[in-house]
Amino acid sequence: MKISTDSVLLGSWVHAGKTIPKSIKTILDVGAGSGVVALMLAQRSSARIDAIDISAKAYDQAQDNFLTSKWASRLNCYHSSLQNFSPGIQYDIIVSNPPYFHCPLTHKEKEGSQAKYTHQLSFCDLAEGVTRLLSPNGKFFVVLPIHEGSCFTNEAEKKKLYLSDFIWVKTATHKKIPKRVLMQFEFSRKEFSAENLLVIQNQGAYTDEYKQLTKDYYIGF
Repeated sequence: MKISTDSVLLGSWVHAGKTIPKSIKTILDVGAGSGVVALMLAQRSSARIDAIDISAKAYDQAQDNFLTSKWASRLNCYHSSLQNFSPGIQYDIIVSNPPYFHCPLTHKEKEGSQAKYTHQLSFCDLAEGVTRLLSPNGKFFVVLPIHEGSCFTNEAEKKKLYLSDFIWVKTATHKKIPKRVLMQFEFSRKEFSAENLLVIQNQGAYTDEYKQLTKDYYIGF
């Protein structure tokens, strides 16, 4: 499982790159992949972090990465779908870099398809799982393309899970429209700014804003 820019953005944006408060006791990573987001959050918190993935290969890789990290005692990986995951607790933070492509029939049996296509985790299933597992005062963080972000927001509101913060992400200053949106959801409606924008690169170099957000994870920053 490759480490994507989406994952780095998501892991960095939770609590805006700052140390996660000690009041956050439990975190869940839905669709762990290699486990990179869970590891990033372990670096900035003292929380117990659970991660789930429906792929056996992803589970094995995340489990290996957890066991060789300095936070192994706080990291747990489960080979499970979100729909079938019943840990017996609720989480203060849930994060996900979920699949978002609609899956054509010819792709449903291809290896790794569940990481990209929504046939095994629809936006409705994701919203349902988050509302079931998120604590009453908890927060859900997700990264999606712009159109898909709007679609998920609609599904979340059906479950009374409301957008409480977001930031547009452009890959470069010359791009006309953002490529991704980082979103935060809670069970209560809150006012937030709609003018937030993060640009990753300017004239081929990483912007100061991107460096500031991700500096804890890049040796070069």
